[in-house]
Amino acid sequence: MAANPSIQLGTDGNWAIKEDNLLAYKEDGTRFFNKEFDFTRNTTATFVDQNGLIQESDTNTPRIDFTDDATGHLLLEPQRTNLLLQSNSFNGWTKNDITLTSSQSGVYGSNNAWLIQQNTNSSRHNIYKSVSSSGTHTFSIYAKAKELQYIQIASVQTADEYANFDLSDGSVGNVGSRFLDAKATSVGNGWYRLSVYTNNGSNFLYISLIQSKTDGWLQSFSGSNSTDGLYIQHAQVESNSYPTSIIETTSSQVTRNADICNNSGSAQDFNSEEGVIYGEIAALESTSLGSKFISISDETYNNRASILFSNGSTNQIRCFLRVGGVSQVDKSTNITDVTDFNKVAFSFKENEFKVFINGSQSGSTDTSGSVWTSGTITKLSLTEINSALGAFNGKVRNLKVFKRAMSDGELYLLTVPQYQSYQEMATALNYTL
Repeated sequence: MAANPSIQLGTDGNWAIKEDNLLAYKEDGTRFFNKEFDFTRNTTATFVDQNGLIQESDTNTPRIDFTDDATGHLLLEPQRTNLLLQSNSFNGWTKNDITLTSSQSGVYGSNNAWLIQQNTNSSRHNIYKSVSSSGTHTFSIYAKAKELQYIQIASVQTADEYANFDLSDGSVGNVGSRFLDAKATSVGNGWYRLSVYTNNGSNFLYISLIQSKTDGWLQSFSGSNSTDGLYIQHAQVESNSYPTSIIETTSSQVTRNADICNNSGSAQDFNSEEGVIYGEIAALESTSLGSKFISISDETYNNRASILFSNGSTNQIRCFLRVGGVSQVDKSTNITDVTDFNKVAFSFKENEFKVFINGSQSGSTDTSGSVWTSGTITKLSLTEINSALGAFNGKVRNLKVFKRAMSDGELYLLTVPQYQSYQEMATALNYTL
């Protein structure tokens, strides 16, 4: 491709981190120039490393996460608090006809999972823990089948707050009407992260063994023996509509602060009169609660161009450009799933604005609109402008800024899905090999 990025991040799995910084760069032939991002998160945080192991990142250090991702991605999450105490110390939970065994092989190469086994009594077989949550919140737990495969997450406000899961295949069974959503996400090696979302408060979280995914709320049954069981790990309760990375608690609630990444580049790295912003990005949720920005700007709201997941929009990517506070172009594109990685390119120059996503143009070329005067744009930020506001929440596999606009053919090649082999391509496109 004739155009070379003036700033790029993550290309071909190139990642380098240190406290307070993330290394972006400009490549000019055989020479490399640093284009660092500032980074803040005033707490530690967890991530999955390139060996598939769960790790804890130091304070103010970026996380490059390799969950289902061979080349890694920058993980940026909002502030969250795990409201549930003893989140992975299940022996401290109240037990009903249950036996617990610690130090089991767990998710992401850990060895602190728990085996939960039924007793043979005809009763409820569960563990539960008090939790103070109100309004919108998400319960989540990791689980894996052993002899038993069915598990229930429940609350005790009413009998309509429960969800059943089959750990043999990750399918969801009966869900009570007061749980708005229930999901099972495979995380490898037979483990699933189970999550339920509700906008009702709760005083207790229950983890129950059940006989089938059609069982009712906290249903009793007679266990056939006292040796059958399944594995559980890392329970979490968060005041939002989706779960985030593991936040382990003991005797008190724990908060992970937000990831903020901004302040890359200077005026010489941008052409204010034309260019392209490109990102291979994934959202953390399908419906965005608050806009999440990747922007170039002069550090004001008046002069900026942005790619974003827009507040209140479901599976939608928006691109806009403003000059002197006046909108010149504003394009929104509905896609299949914003939580998948999508390749987005926003090309701009005077009277020519184009958006390409995954190899296809979004709408027609906008042929009316102004751009900035030379030297206006000075910063690239994963925020609304060069501050913590509108911080991008999601995953960034690749980010590039180019100093000239591109043709349709170039934008197609930049954003079209690419495969490492014919077999990978055939599988991704649902062909039979």
